Amino acid sequence: KKKKKFVSYAKWGYIFLIPFFAVYIVFSLIPLISTFYNSFFENYMVGLMQVGPKFVGFDNYKAILFNGDTLLYLKNTMIMWLMGFIPQILISLLLASWFTDLRLRLKCTGFFKTIIYMPNLIMASAFAMLFYAIFADQGPINNMLNSMGLPTYRFLAEVAGARGLIALMNFLMWFGNTTIMLMAAVMGISMDIFEASELDGCNSIKRFFYITLPLIRPILAYTLITSIIGGLQMFDVPQILTNGQGNPDRTSMTLIMFLNSHLKSKNYGMAGALSVYLFIVSGILCMIVYKMTNDTDPDGSKKAAKKKAKEERRRR
Repeated sequence: KKKKKFVSYAKWGYIFLIPFFAVYIVFSLIPLISTFYNSFFENYMVGLMQVGPKFVGFDNYKAILFNGDTLLYLKNTMIMWLMGFIPQILISLLLASWFTDLRLRLKCTGFFKTIIYMPNLIMASAFAMLFYAIFADQGPINNMLNSMGLPTYRFLAEVAGARGLIALMNFLMWFGNTTIMLMAAVMGISMDIFEASELDGCNSIKRFFYITLPLIRPILAYTLITSIIGGLQMFDVPQILTNGQGNPDRTSMTLIMFLNSHLKSKNYGMAGALSVYLFIVSGILCMIVYKMTNDTDPDGSKKAAKKKAKEERRRR
C-alpha cells in the first residue's frame, strides 16, 4: 500500500511573518538598541567641533535625573495629559452608552459618529495652526470678547490658557477614536445579558456600572495604556502652538520637546538617556494600569475560596 502524503502548511505561516519581523528589526529593534547604546556615551557638538563619542557610563542618566527641569517637564506633560484625558474618557463612555442603547432610538447616529471622528483625521500641525489663529490676541475669539465689552485674554501668554488649549486640542483629536472603540466593546456584549438585567428591574445607571463597565474592561485598559503612551509622547501640538519654547515660562514644555532640544544640539547621549527613562516610565505606568483593570477573578471563585480557607483556619 502506498503511504498517503500529508502536506504541511505550517511553514507558510512563518514565511508570511518574515516581512513583519524584517520591518520590526530594521525600524524598531535596531533603533531601540542604538538608543540604549548611545545613552552610555558623551556625544555632542559645540559649534563645528564634535565631542566624543566617549564612554561615560551612567553619567547621562544621573545628569537627567538630577536636573530639575526634567521633573518640571514631566509635571507639565502629566497635567496637560490629564486635562485632556479625563473629559475624553468620560464623554466617550457617555456617547458610547447612548449610541448603543437601542431603547433611546436615536436618529442619525451614523452622521454623529462621522462628525465626532473627523477631527482625528486632521493633522496635528494643521489643528495647532488653526487654534493659533483662532485664539491669537487679535483672533476671532478675542474680537468676540471685545465686542461683548470684555478685555482681551492672551491665551498663549497665560499658563491656564496655553495648557487649556493644548488639552482641548488633544481632547478634540482623540475622543472620537476612543468613542468608536468603546462602542465596539459595548456592542460586543450579548443582548441576553441586558435583557436579563431588565427583567430583574435593573435601571440604566445600574446596568452601566454593574454590567457594561466590567465587561468592557479589556478595551478600557487598552485605551488607558495607549493614552498614557501618547500623553508621554506629546510633542507636535505644544511644539507648534508655542513655537518650541513651551511658553509661558516653560509651563507647556513637554518631555519630548526637551528631548528634541537635545537632538537639535546633536547631544545623542543625553537624548538617549532621556528616551530610556521615558521607556521605563511608560512601562511602569502601563503595568500599573493593567494590574488595576485586569480582573483575575471575574466570577468571585478565588475570593470565595480564600474566605472559605480563612474560616477553616479559624475553626482549627
